[in-house]
Amino acid sequence: MDTALTKMLGIEYPIIMAPMFLVSNTKMIIAALESGITGAFPALNYRTDEEFRDAIDEIRSKTDKPFGVNLIVNKSNIKFETQLKTCVDKKVDFIITSLGSPEKTIAECKPKGIKVFCDVVDEKYALKVEKLGADAIIAVNKEAGGHAGDIGYKELIPLLTKSCSIPVISAGGVATANQLEEMLMLGATGVSMGTVFIATEESEVAEDYKNALIKYGAKDIVRTSNLSGTPLTVINTPYLQEVGTEPSWLQKTLMKRKWLKKYVKMFIVLKGMKSIEKSTFGASYKTIWVAGPTIEDIHEVKPVKEIVEGLVGTL
Repeated sequence: MDTALTKMLGIEYPIIMAPMFLVSNTKMIIAALESGITGAFPALNYRTDEEFRDAIDEIRSKTDKPFGVNLIVNKSNIKFETQLKTCVDKKVDFIITSLGSPEKTIAECKPKGIKVFCDVVDEKYALKVEKLGADAIIAVNKEAGGHAGDIGYKELIPLLTKSCSIPVISAGGVATANQLEEMLMLGATGVSMGTVFIATEESEVAEDYKNALIKYGAKDIVRTSNLSGTPLTVINTPYLQEVGTEPSWLQKTLMKRKWLKKYVKMFIVLKGMKSIEKSTFGASYKTIWVAGPTIEDIHEVKPVKEIVEGLVGTL
């Protein structure tokens, strides 16, 4: 297939295996690349810069096909400067920026030929990152898993393709060939998809997590502000119903005090990420599983290659 995304990266199909916090691993990325698509993983999945560099080297030792890294570019990521330097040193093919201004990332990467794709949720921010020199925008719609947007893909994709002159990659709402085709017909140059790849043989999450993706459906996806400081889509398990989806009364009260807000938010994030990590890799009744509404279309665990073949077989 020829789209702006396939031409830009030199890939067969216009699909990015989306970077997923804790979930993405080198096996998944390698399998994606060898299936004709590309993939990215969060730099924050690795605790040290050495581990991060080793992951890049491992992928490169198995394939010469293009892959990317997701960077959190706001002040909450104290490792940003080091991670950006590693990406530039290692000359990764592209970077996906999230939660902040991509200005420094674009300035550092452009001279090295590294593409920069920026997560956006609305027209205003899309125009801003285009002006800064982004190579493409990733339109995160409200059907996305994890940190979703507030605008549905049927509105967001046409809006951004009309307003912006750089390629628009849609994120959210794709697990089948028909859904992929719909995004392309709406004007997207490709898609970034994550949830469906959690339930793969290459994924190393707990079997309970994979089984939950099969057991639950779109109606079971809810947003919670009690885990990462910003709304996050998760499966509405009995434990989540027990603890609720909003910060406690005490946390809300403390956050009203300007000088305390930053620290309360950091506490929520640290506590929430620990809960997610325990649920992702171990069995516990305190289950918090991140996913998007496309779990409706997950019916079994498959190899990455089989999922890709199902997505592109009729195109």
